[in-house]
Amino acid sequence: MMTTTTENRNKNSVDRLNEFDQATFDRYFDDRFNKKMAEKEAAHIPSMTIIVTKGTMDMAYPPFILASTAAALGWKVSIFFTFYGLSLLKKELDLSISPLGNPAMPMKMPVGPEWLRHSEMNIPNVLMAGMPGFEKMATGMMKKTLTNKGVASIDELREICVETDVKMIACQMTVDLFDWSKDDFIPEISEWVGATSFLPIAQKADVNLFI
Repeated sequence: MMTTTTENRNKNSVDRLNEFDQATFDRYFDDRFNKKMAEKEAAHIPSMTIIVTKGTMDMAYPPFILASTAAALGWKVSIFFTFYGLSLLKKELDLSISPLGNPAMPMKMPVGPEWLRHSEMNIPNVLMAGMPGFEKMATGMMKKTLTNKGVASIDELREICVETDVKMIACQMTVDLFDWSKDDFIPEISEWVGATSFLPIAQKADVNLFI
């Protein structure tokens, strides 16, 4: 009987020791894992990719503003310019805006009395489409409004992106499609590739945007 009691005590001691060792290991593993994950998170550099498909003045602002802001925060940024969006990388920019294609765009006078400058003019599409020179006038009004508000131009925003190492990627298919010449574009373009080369970059990015 005494031998059996002693064996039981030894077995219980071993069981408690095993439980203690397992608990200690679990805590050690959790601490190490949490520490490593924290170190990985601290060392991680956020990344963002933007696909730009439009070449009008109003649609040029979002990608360049988002890209320059992210780059200023230390993010890695790549922009893929395709179809009409590729025109935003030309050396000479001649961008316009079309109120006819943007029915939600408020039309405001950039000059005149304060009550007029703060009024939104609801101009019918039929009038905008039929009035000669309306698009040119709307573009001029928008440029004047942007200047009055101290908003940087597209050229300036693009230059900021270049200075902050935003990766400008041009769609080679678009160049071939429209018979454009590479000489028409800024020299800061980092790559002339297709979607096959760009998508792996987007796959690894933290943020992906389509504009």
